Formats: sequence, C-alpha cells, structure tokens
Amino acid sequence: MTRTQLFIRRMMLHRVAVVSAGILSLLFLFALSAPILEMILNTDASKVNLFSRYLPFSLQHPLGTDELGRDLLVRLAYGGRVSLLVGFTAAIIAAAIGTLIGLIAGYFGGWLDTLLMRTTDSVIALPLLPLLIVLAVIDLEKLGIPASIANHQDIGLYRIIVIVSLVGWTGVARLVRGSVLSLRERPYIIAARAMGVPAKRIILTHILPALTSPITVATTLSVGNIILFESILSFLGLGIN
Repeated sequence: MTRTQLFIRRMMLHRVAVVSAGILSLLFLFALSAPILEMILNTDASKVNLFSRYLPFSLQHPLGTDELGRDLLVRLAYGGRVSLLVGFTAAIIAAAIGTLIGLIAGYFGGWLDTLLMRTTDSVIALPLLPLLIVLAVIDLEKLGIPASIANHQDIGLYRIIVIVSLVGWTGVARLVRGSVLSLRERPYIIAARAMGVPAKRIILTHILPALTSPITVATTLSVGNIILFESILSFLGLGIN
C-alpha cells in the first residue's frame, strides 16, 4: 500500500476530517465557480445599477443586491477567489522564508543562529496590525518603483501578499529551527557529517524531508490569519481594490 493510499484510508476512517474536507471543497468550488455563477445569473459583478439597489432575495439575485445594485452572491464568490489567492500565496511565501531561516539557524548554530533568532524575535515583538497599516500606506513611487507598476490595477493584491509574507514567516522559522536542533543530533545525520557529506546535501536530503509534515500544518494554519489581516486592511481602505 502506497503512502497516498494509506493517507486516504486513514482519512476516510476519521469522520470529522471527511466532513471538514467536504466543506472546504465546497467553499473552493464556490469561489472558483464565480464566472459560471455570473453567466448563469446573467449579471455583472462590477456593473453599477442604481435602479436595483438593495433588492431582496430572488431567483436572479439569490442573496439580493448591495447599495450599488451589484449581485451579492457573485461578488461573494469573487471575493472568495481573492481571499484564497492572497491566503495561500502569502502563506507559501512566508513558509519558504521561515523554512530557509529556520534550517540555517538550526543546522549551523553559533552566532548565525543567535543573529537570525534575535531578528525573528524582533519581528515577533512588533505590533503586527499597526505595522501592516504603515507598510500598506507607503507610496511606492517614492521608493523608486516606476509609476506604471505603482499604479497598476493589481498592485494592491501584490502589495498585500508581499506585506503579509514579510511579517508572517516567524512562526515557521521558530518551528523549523527547533525541529532541526533535534534532527541534527540523530545518528544518521552525525554519520553523514562524519563521512564528509556537504551541509547542503544533508539539509536537502535528510533534514528537509523530515520537516514536511510540521511545515505543511503550520502553513495551512496560517492561511486563516492571513485572510483575516487582508480583510482588516481592506475594511480600513488599505487593501485590495
């Protein structure tokens, strides 16, 4: 029996996991089906129609319309697409940064470990929400970024992903570093070092595969927080337009 088959078998025996996976799948399908919903309902998610403001439930508008006459169901689906894109993209980037820092700090130790961990602690100590707000209001043109890029219609999306990624890696870094400190004392790691195996090969071949599960769990758990921060910034008018 392969690992995939074993995973599926164990998951099917866990009813809560099956129900949770089903709900998540429905949410994903709902978000991905936004263009299809738009076509079925014969509506435009961005079209303003002041004569259709605050319409109640109907077959054409299952959730009614907003203050500008736009269909709420379709806009909810499109909003879900954006939130999932921001959440998973930022979580993956943050996990990659945290994994790299944690691997270097945990394996090499010494002054490098001290420097990286004190930097991590400094980022953790910063008030996260005010920091996100400050970073979100920075004028990109004053940083030397061309106006064509700074004023691009999707720049808000990229800005949020970069901002959250730059401050969201600390948890993964500490987790990976702690795991590496334990793994590097295992007999097979000590034997590999004694045989003269390069540090890069030891990290990529022996240590990193053993960290797949905790990194995956930490990454998926961070998606919800990232979506929450993105929603807060959007509510304050600093998010995605």
